[in-house]
Order: sequence, then structure tokens, then C-alpha cells
Amino acid sequence: MEDVLDVYCLPYDKNCPVICMDEKPYQLLGQVREPIPMKPGQPLREDCEYVRNGTCSIFLFTEPLCGWCHVDAQEHRTRTDWAEQIRRLLEDYYPDVPKIRLVMDNLNTHVIASLYRTFPAEKARQLAKRLEIHYTPKHGSWLDMAEIEIGILSRQCLSRRISELSVLKTDISAWESGRNNLHTPIDWQFTTDDARIVLKHLYPNV
Repeated sequence: MEDVLDVYCLPYDKNCPVICMDEKPYQLLGQVREPIPMKPGQPLREDCEYVRNGTCSIFLFTEPLCGWCHVDAQEHRTRTDWAEQIRRLLEDYYPDVPKIRLVMDNLNTHVIASLYRTFPAEKARQLAKRLEIHYTPKHGSWLDMAEIEIGILSRQCLSRRISELSVLKTDISAWESGRNNLHTPIDWQFTTDDARIVLKHLYPNV
């Protein structure tokens, strides 16, 4: 826990930015009957019955000090899916940055081995050398600031039925553009000193 909190206290470094990532499962739901559109004095009305169109996984990256984020939806959340997201982060969005401090939970796919399973060894090593990984502790994923962005995404974009993956991709892409135009940083306040007081019961007695 203190490792992640110490990372959050570091000053901004353009050559080694802090990036937080998280995943969110999402269920694709279709309508059985067309909703009744809203009108003055009447909210949108939709039937409680729906059609299950499968599930997908939403990947979200955020640079909290700059107010930047990237969101993508894929059919699965395999090791290969995670590795490809990392490749895009490093090569498409931060191609000139020597290293990234990556904060994430310790899901079994979030490991360097996933890069080696997906790419040739030379390519995997090239990507891995640019990552400085900091894992949130077990049951401590709330320390990942990407969860804050996912909460905002859920309220602003996902609080309705979306039936197709292609529609979801279009919607979250539009949300991402609007969010990045705001450049709203995350004002993280919880420090190591706070943890030693508030979460004192989690520390061993010496």
C-alpha cells in the first residue's frame, strides 16, 4: 500500500509519468420492446425485460496528474488482450517516454509474462523494460486512481442499456474525447501518513 501511495506523492516527471489502469466487466443488454422517449414532464420509460447479448471487458488508462485517459472495450480480458493494451499504451500514446510507472491491481493477467505469451521475446523485453509496475495490495484496489475514472465513465456513459460492442466502442470513444478536452486531473489526498493513522489496524504490532 505504501509503495503505491509513495508513487502518488512523486512530482510530475514527463520522462516517467504515472499511469493507472483498471478493467471493468460490462454486460451488453438489448431491448425487447422499444423504450418510450422522454417528453416534458415524463422521463424515458423502458421495459424491465431485456435481452442478454453477452459480456465484454472495458480497459481504462489514466494519467491522473494531467487529466488524460484512454478507454477501450474488447470481447475478452485474456493475457493477450492486456498485453495488446500495454503495447498500444507504450507505442501509440507514449512512444517517446523512456519509462512509465504503471499502477494496477494484481489480476493474474497483469504480469510481464503476458507480454512474452503474446509477442516475440525481443519485443516483449523491449516493452517490459519501459514499465515500472506498482501493484495495489489484495483487497486494496481502491488505491488505483483508475477506479475513479471508471466510476465517472459508469455514471456518464454506461448507465443505460447498450446492446452491441460496436456501439459501446463508439460511445466510450466519444466520452474519452470529451473527458480529455477537460484535462481534469485527479486531486488525490490520501497519503502514507494518513494510512498509518486511518488504517493502523492493518499494520503489524512491533
